Amino acid sequence: MKYLILLLAVGLCTACNSEPRAADSGTEQARDTTLRVSTQPFGQTKEGPVTKYTLENANGMQVSVINQGGIITNIVVPDKNGAMEDVVLGFDSVTSYLGDYPYFGAFIGRYGNRIAKGTFELDDEQYTLPTNNGPNSLHGGLKGFDKKYWTATPLEEADRVGIRLTGTSPDGEEGYPGTLTVTVHYWLDNDDALTLEYAAETDEATPVNLTNHTYFNLGGAGSGDILGHELMIAADRFTPVDETLIPTGKLQSVEGTPFDFRQPTPIGERIEADDEQIRFGGGYDHNFVLNRSGEGLQQIATVYEPESGRTLEVETTEPGVQFYSGNFLDGSNIGKGGQPYELRTGFCLETQHFPDSPNQPDFPSTILQPGETYTSTTVYRFGVR
Repeated sequence: MKYLILLLAVGLCTACNSEPRAADSGTEQARDTTLRVSTQPFGQTKEGPVTKYTLENANGMQVSVINQGGIITNIVVPDKNGAMEDVVLGFDSVTSYLGDYPYFGAFIGRYGNRIAKGTFELDDEQYTLPTNNGPNSLHGGLKGFDKKYWTATPLEEADRVGIRLTGTSPDGEEGYPGTLTVTVHYWLDNDDALTLEYAAETDEATPVNLTNHTYFNLGGAGSGDILGHELMIAADRFTPVDETLIPTGKLQSVEGTPFDFRQPTPIGERIEADDEQIRFGGGYDHNFVLNRSGEGLQQIATVYEPESGRTLEVETTEPGVQFYSGNFLDGSNIGKGGQPYELRTGFCLETQHFPDSPNQPDFPSTILQPGETYTSTTVYRFGVR
């Protein structure tokens, strides 16, 4: 199955092979001491205390993750003049992450994206999921992985530092079959690359589609809209949707449509086009079918913000990416420093298998079988020019 092949992309996932060394265990050996992990309290939930883990590299780049929801709360990177700024949307306290929020920075599962009408059939049995997005189930349901309390371990290796989150989704949680054991690693290195490695195993056949829902604004969180960001996506096709944003099952060419990002194009250039798909999404909220050559990590997207000079390169082992242009942000979410997040002030590049795959036999399968290991890797690499 495809998931097993993806192991090649990460040189065998650390969750499935050798255990990384915990930050407090043993000697430094030849580890790069410019890389470090620090912790600070970030509030309390009924499940326990919430800790913010901050990864920092030699360049001053910082990535902060909390064990509540596996949420990336901050990514601080330099601009072309060396000025450091947080480039992801989020909140200043855990309380705001506990309510109804648009998945800022969240770890998404069991199933990223939508499943039509909250139902699917597997092995001649019908399963019913909570519907939390109109008639459909979105991002794992009412209590997806973004709302789970995860066990966190800081990690140090010779050339990178990270956080390992582990947890279990019991049989029947949010309607999904099988007990799923899950591990996700967040790694930072001195090349300003944030690597996310996912792994999961099950005792019963079940759909699995893990991703991350970070909203980026390379001008800085709260700096304004993202319409001037220049985006490239290596995709000749995308999956058109119906009015509820469920794929029709077709793979449509991007040629001659507002979805052609094969060359760097400002996000806002065609976002108001007279196009049915744009109207359905209120902008971009679509899965792109990535141009892949073989297996393993491949670069699939780049973003450039001209004013700051910041760049973002995305690599993944996944067959698709959901490009979302923040169409449902409306100022009601008050973010860091009291800044309201208005329409299209953040964008997402959610690497994934395709939406509604359990109901789409022609899409790549997302069914994980007992005895198999799901693995997936995505890299977000920051730079300037």
